[in-house]
Amino acid sequence: MNKSCLLSCCALLSALWLTSALALDPGDTAPALKATTLDGKPFDLAAEHGKVVVVNLWATWCGPCRAEMPLLDAFYQKYRGRGVLLVGLDEDDPANIATVRTVMTAFTYPAVMAQTAPANGFRSPRVLPITYVIDQHGIVRAKFWAGSKMVTASDLEAAVTALLPARN
Repeated sequence: MNKSCLLSCCALLSALWLTSALALDPGDTAPALKATTLDGKPFDLAAEHGKVVVVNLWATWCGPCRAEMPLLDAFYQKYRGRGVLLVGLDEDDPANIATVRTVMTAFTYPAVMAQTAPANGFRSPRVLPITYVIDQHGIVRAKFWAGSKMVTASDLEAAVTALLPARN
């Protein structure tokens, strides 16, 4: 196999790998997510219709994930009174639940363990972090991910406030 063919094959495999890892895009219907939060409450994404939901896929071992968590928590505290829900979808191995619980004690938004969720259509990502903004009808309206653009406070605020009713 010549060098140019090998490079083309590698590029194709990389594109397929990223495409399958990030198959959920704006305009798609949000997949099912049913789980129990770390504090023992049931969570069902489908039952949250009528709210704007931010789903953040993260892991304790992911530096960029941990770096954006204070931003996400501040955002959640600011907007939860306006019908916005944020949930952390942790990608750690279930054996590491103690570490996940310890990390989450610093934050007010709920978190669930992806691998223990009875229904998780978000799949296991190959890239972390990923943050999805889902509208009141269950449609993905924005996606921020490490390979494209990390979530920022201004981007998250713009994506979410565009979906909220105007304040009087």
